[in-house]
Amino acid sequence: MNQAMMTNATSTVPAVTDIRDIKPPVAIPNGWEWVWIAAAALAVLAILFFAAWFWRRRRAQIAIPPIIPAHIRAKQKLEEALALIAQPKPFVIAVSDTARTYLEERFDFRAPERTTEEFLYELGETDLLSLEQKESLGRFLESCDLVKFAKYEPREPELRELHGSAVKLVEETEPVEAKAEGGNRESENEQPEELVNRKS
Repeated sequence: MNQAMMTNATSTVPAVTDIRDIKPPVAIPNGWEWVWIAAAALAVLAILFFAAWFWRRRRAQIAIPPIIPAHIRAKQKLEEALALIAQPKPFVIAVSDTARTYLEERFDFRAPERTTEEFLYELGETDLLSLEQKESLGRFLESCDLVKFAKYEPREPELRELHGSAVKLVEETEPVEAKAEGGNRESENEQPEELVNRKS
């Protein structure tokens, strides 16, 4: 009878078929993890800051070419034009273009597409040049046009005279500071005659 009762008792207990695995241990956070995260973030920021600083410093070290003043560039181009003096037309084009470009840059007077007459007329309406300089410039540009458009071929002395007119125009209209600097250099190079005599 006991055996029958036990059989009935076990038959009434439901069979356990859903057995789950043991859960893994849960990590309990401590304060050190946040310290390491903060340290890593600071390290990344420090690297970025150093990289930006290095890039700015490197960029500052790149030499920026100095801006050459208009009168110096004009004198250089006029000097270079002398290599063409055996060819009247290329020489005159180089000299006249240099003079016009110089005036446009020096006085911020933009007239690249103007004819000589239009250029002289517009320049004549300003007080950028003296009356004598305007007349000299007019004669200079008209002489250049004879060579450029009328197939006139002047001899070397006349070409050198045109070149001299262009150089004179640049020197007369260059900024006052440039003239002062040039004068100072000359005075530094000059020595009193008495001192030279003593040395000799």
